[in-house]
Amino acid sequence: SPDGEFVASASGDETVKIWKLATMEEVGTLKGHSDYVNCVAWSPDGEFVASASSDKTVKIWRTKTMEEMGTLKGHSGWVFSVAWNHDGSLLASGSWDGTVRLWTPDGQEKGTLRGHSGYVSSVAFSPDGKTLASASSDKTVKIWDLSGGTPVEKGTLKGHSDTVGSVAWNHDGSLLASGSSDKTVRLWTPDGQ
Repeated sequence: SPDGEFVASASGDETVKIWKLATMEEVGTLKGHSDYVNCVAWSPDGEFVASASSDKTVKIWRTKTMEEMGTLKGHSGWVFSVAWNHDGSLLASGSWDGTVRLWTPDGQEKGTLRGHSGYVSSVAFSPDGKTLASASSDKTVKIWDLSGGTPVEKGTLKGHSDTVGSVAWNHDGSLLASGSSDKTVRLWTPDGQ
């Protein structure tokens, strides 16, 4: 959680568990998915957890009450990754169907980003929320500009020789790290250097 008090874990048992870090005790189990849960992400204010599942959905949960707030449906394949933007107003999800989808927390789909030729394994918003990075089995990372009304593909980072499984920004958005099955981690500037 953003305050460092709790940990959320995703599992093949189709649940998300919330743990109190200080005592290592389970404080809640979030049940509702019908297949593996592949990824969880806390909202910036710690009020919600988003979970991405092989049941092709993303679910939003209120952490205080452990209740399901909604289900984001639209992907046609397993959902591998989910991320919140800096202020919790937008989520991104990456899927086996090769797309990234943008959502509001109340379930409105705000866009579908197409361009990868493989599945999307990881998504990450820049710290200011204006840029999104997506990693794929097509061996690339794509950079998407979200600053205007319509998301625009800004560039493709090429250099890995195998599936890119993870992407993460540094604290100020000046660098992006990508981790790949080619056994390397690469560092990039957002313009592809």
